[in-house]
Amino acid sequence: MQKALAPTLQRELALARRQTDELFELVRPDALYERPIPERHRIIFYLGHLEAFDWNLLARRALDIASFHPEFDRLFAFGIDPPEGSLPSDTRSDWPSVEETRRYNRHTREVIDETVAHAPGEMLHAAIEHRLMHAETLAYILHQLPYGSKLAQPAPPPAEHAAPRQDWIEIPAGTAHMGMQQGEAFGWDNEFQPVSVEVPEFAISRYKVTNGEYLEFVRGGGAPPFFWIEREGRWMYRGMFEEIPLPLDCPVYVTKCQAEEYARWRGAALPSEAQFHRAALGAPPSRNTDFAYWDPIPVTADAAPVNAPVQMTGNGWEWTSSLFAPFAGFEPKPYYLNYSEPFFDGAHYVLKGGSPRTAARLLRPSFRNWFRPAYPYIYATFRLVRP
Repeated sequence: MQKALAPTLQRELALARRQTDELFELVRPDALYERPIPERHRIIFYLGHLEAFDWNLLARRALDIASFHPEFDRLFAFGIDPPEGSLPSDTRSDWPSVEETRRYNRHTREVIDETVAHAPGEMLHAAIEHRLMHAETLAYILHQLPYGSKLAQPAPPPAEHAAPRQDWIEIPAGTAHMGMQQGEAFGWDNEFQPVSVEVPEFAISRYKVTNGEYLEFVRGGGAPPFFWIEREGRWMYRGMFEEIPLPLDCPVYVTKCQAEEYARWRGAALPSEAQFHRAALGAPPSRNTDFAYWDPIPVTADAAPVNAPVQMTGNGWEWTSSLFAPFAGFEPKPYYLNYSEPFFDGAHYVLKGGSPRTAARLLRPSFRNWFRPAYPYIYATFRLVRP
């Protein structure tokens, strides 16, 4: 099995490398030491982190290859998720030069490419998915760079669609099947073991909440989303490469706190993780996934069955009301002990679905994303439920 899988996984790793390399190519060289998001590392960290992760996992742990640069192995090993109100204090001078970092990256890839066929298949899966998750992380970090610090890419605005009719889809009572069985396929530790939850009947909004709907809330006194900016009395959307007039038919990107406030204003609630699974069962994905577009498309841009919610997968992660917590039987992966467990802290919530920058292999139903409820930078949307 391992020998049959290795060539396919090596090709996937090569493709994932190209996708992250292209992201760094968007950044003007003098901006690589910027910190576009105060709570995150400088961009230079991510330039070294992807290769350091692969090196520490595949070369050092799996294949016991001696380190050639222990200092960089440690420096670029871990990202950060500081508590609210606590920000990193490093300076530009604390980081190596771009050329030193790229030299480390080149040597890392050379050694891994020569030996990766002997690495365990599960670790190759982990390296690929880790890199693809960071492709999304990098996208929302680079989203916050000033436009002059990025090399703009062609990004035609989405076509306008008719204003959506936001009705309700009735979901009958039934069982939500979450998680997966060990050995069924690759998954991260928080995706195991399978769990079944009985869910009473409920109704869910057909579409994600749109900018147009949320604008009514803002006009009524609600806080504007992070991705909006007002110019001469007109609301604009801060896209990846330019500001555009607020697309009223596209989903709104908000924090969980804002989503909850809107839901209360509407006399509704956010779905639980189990309710999301019930509503998403069999629903087709949006075409706005797997790096299709940089920004959201209208909620009505995808064809969907008459009696089913639309875009449950893609065009923006969806906040749930569920705390990020382990399923029964949870065990951390021995090669990545701190992937999930540090975040079972009562301060992070589950998101489901996927965004325009979520890779196809991360769109499986069992995949769970998580963030703090006030974190504003991610491509996170929501929809409403009621009994």
